[in-house]
Amino acid sequence: MSPLPFDQRDGVIWYDGRMVPWGDATLHVLSHGLHYASSVFEGERAYGGVIYKLNEHTERLHHSARMLGFEIPWSVEDVNRACNDVLAAQGFVDAYVRPVAWRGSEMMGVSAQQNAIHLAIAVWEWPSYFDPDQRLAGIRLDMAEYRRPDPRTIPAKSKAAGLYMICTLSKHAAEAKGYADALMLDWRGYVAEATGANIFFIRDGVLHTPTPDCFLDGITRQSVIELAGRRGLKVVERHIVPEEMADFEECFICGTAAEVTPVSEIGPHRFTPGQITQALMDDYMAEVQPAQAEAKAAVGG
Repeated sequence: MSPLPFDQRDGVIWYDGRMVPWGDATLHVLSHGLHYASSVFEGERAYGGVIYKLNEHTERLHHSARMLGFEIPWSVEDVNRACNDVLAAQGFVDAYVRPVAWRGSEMMGVSAQQNAIHLAIAVWEWPSYFDPDQRLAGIRLDMAEYRRPDPRTIPAKSKAAGLYMICTLSKHAAEAKGYADALMLDWRGYVAEATGANIFFIRDGVLHTPTPDCFLDGITRQSVIELAGRRGLKVVERHIVPEEMADFEECFICGTAAEVTPVSEIGPHRFTPGQITQALMDDYMAEVQPAQAEAKAAVGG
């Protein structure tokens, strides 16, 4: 049975400072954010009732808004509190959290200086982003047609709605060919990221990951680099040309939705999920689920 469409679910959504019934969290069809992509958002996960790195996500939300030329009229502390409040109101322990801010409908045109800024926060249960069986074996990635743009052409460091248009196109094209996702290059031809996750490669015990100079330096990416450091693993951030993928042994992607997911194939290149990928998968889950990790340790698991 297919899950309910997102506009038909039960519960509440935090909307401009108050909880409203899920079905009432609507906006006008002439909202600027819909027509001109003046919208920013975050994707967060709660584990055991705690939203992982909530403050970092909220700070990035505010930073993204400023890059698009508007200020969110709720402070970081206000947004953090609202995220926790709606998580509690929904009654979920493990869940996905989606704050989104956008320009309203006071002006309809490219200029929209007088438009009100709205903010909504929704929470829902969302299991693994990829099929669990496929995920453990390593997912398959296609090579995307579209590339991450030159940061001189768009605010590439923002988590802005408009930047995801080519991600949707690329993921749809990949899925139509039987792949789980797609790998995107940047405008120069270097390896960049998947459609919604950063990427790491492993060779001779060393992690290699693209320099995030034209795409998001993901919060999960930063966590993985920290976790690798705790294990004494070397992480090299650099430009990676596609031909190098033939020489890497392991590969994985990471992101809030994807968590840490092994990759077995990118176009003509093959990888074998190995010990380092498995170790970082385990380390990440222990990091985001401290209560469960402590309980497991207490019983000697």
